[in-house]
Amino acid sequence: MAADRASGSRPGSRAALRTAADRLLDVLGSFDQAHTAQTLTEIARRAALPLPTAHRLVGALTGWGALERAEDGLYHVGLRLWEVAALAPRGVGLRQAAMPFLEDLYETTHENVQLAVRDGLQVVYTESISGRSAVGVHSRVGARWPLHATGVGLVLLAHGGAALQDRYCAGELAAFTPFTVTDPARLRRMLAEVRRTGCAVSVRQITEDALSVAAPVRGPRGDVVAAVSVVVPAAGAPTPALVPAVRVAGRGISRALGWQPVSN
Repeated sequence: MAADRASGSRPGSRAALRTAADRLLDVLGSFDQAHTAQTLTEIARRAALPLPTAHRLVGALTGWGALERAEDGLYHVGLRLWEVAALAPRGVGLRQAAMPFLEDLYETTHENVQLAVRDGLQVVYTESISGRSAVGVHSRVGARWPLHATGVGLVLLAHGGAALQDRYCAGELAAFTPFTVTDPARLRRMLAEVRRTGCAVSVRQITEDALSVAAPVRGPRGDVVAAVSVVVPAAGAPTPALVPAVRVAGRGISRALGWQPVSN
């Protein structure tokens, strides 16, 4: 996400040495969940660019289709970017393989069903099916959350390797509710349990009324490439019944991606 940066820069500074490609990426990076529609002035400020430069770059991106200008003058991310993003192996391809199993999981539970991948130290949701009367969730397709506070994030962190876990636990563990795990030692114990059991249970970590059960999705080589989850009300959650259902969904998606379990 683009941060609000000072637009002024001294000759020889890092900002002054940005290439044309850097500036284009800064313009695109000015859009995030909190800034989905912006004026040209807002884009220039958030991208730390002079207004004339921002005008030229926004014009080029709009002409190519990466941005679109609405009738009210606000700029939005364009469909051309969606078309390019659809080529990502962790995007539409993963979604297409997963969708039948996500739908089965939804029909079994009639609760919120989610699919997510890891991007750095965050989880990114790539698909979601919401139940009409299901518990409210703060995630949507494209949303990002810290790994430690969600069921899918715990799965991805647990299978991300020791180096990733060391780096993550060395940083700040943000708290969203009084139940969010913020102690690195406790988090490590949780990750070990996820690896042992093949699933993660996140209780009231993002909102105090929700419980998430998540399982890994493996790629053709057996590495964990995504995670699937179901989110239900924490009060009276039928966790023992949800765990096998989510595991089955994870294994089904994995097989659709080409994973072959090793026979004992």
